[in-house]
Amino acid sequence: MRHLMVVLVALTLSSTAAQAQTATPAPKPTAPRGTAPRGAAPKAAAAPTPAAPAARKSPGAGPVFVVETVKGTFEVETYPNEAPKTVDHVLALIKRNFYNGHRIHRIVPGQLVQFGDPQTRDMTKQASWGRGFDAGSGKSVGVAEFSKKRLHKVGSVSMAHPGDARAADSQMFISLSAQPKWNGQYAVLGQVISGMDVVRKLAVTDRIVRVTLKPES
Repeated sequence: MRHLMVVLVALTLSSTAAQAQTATPAPKPTAPRGTAPRGAAPKAAAAPTPAAPAARKSPGAGPVFVVETVKGTFEVETYPNEAPKTVDHVLALIKRNFYNGHRIHRIVPGQLVQFGDPQTRDMTKQASWGRGFDAGSGKSVGVAEFSKKRLHKVGSVSMAHPGDARAADSQMFISLSAQPKWNGQYAVLGQVISGMDVVRKLAVTDRIVRVTLKPES
């Protein structure tokens, strides 16, 4: 009897060992979510955004003037070869600080931003802003300097007038889009070469802090 029990115990232990050997192995641990698997190359860092190039004048351009506003600064190159009297007239006004303290007085969305009326220094006269062309510097350009080379495109700077281009004085406007219908009607004196994003942010009553000539490099 004792011999039979020993045999049964031996058979039981042998069966348990066999089951242990055929059991499914535990799965290998996986990497945490968001971590690269071992052996994989790390993700390359994004390349830095290159700095915007400095504004440079185009061939044939003349002096550059800088317009500082409450929204930021933009620069305008001038075209004395195509509009000599107009450019001389505007630069003379800038040299005497004529535009300092003016406000933006007219905006046509998607078309233009206009300034240059000295009445805009006075908020109580807002109803007449831009209408009194005789309230400019007191002296008009006297000629209509249209050019087939300098046309109305995004950023072009032109002289406003009451109906006769020769009567243009201090008011000017910046084109927000190409406007071929204005060619031959308004003299283009320059082009925005930096800060067009600032021009697009300007609103009526935004103040022009100062307008100065940029030193020649």
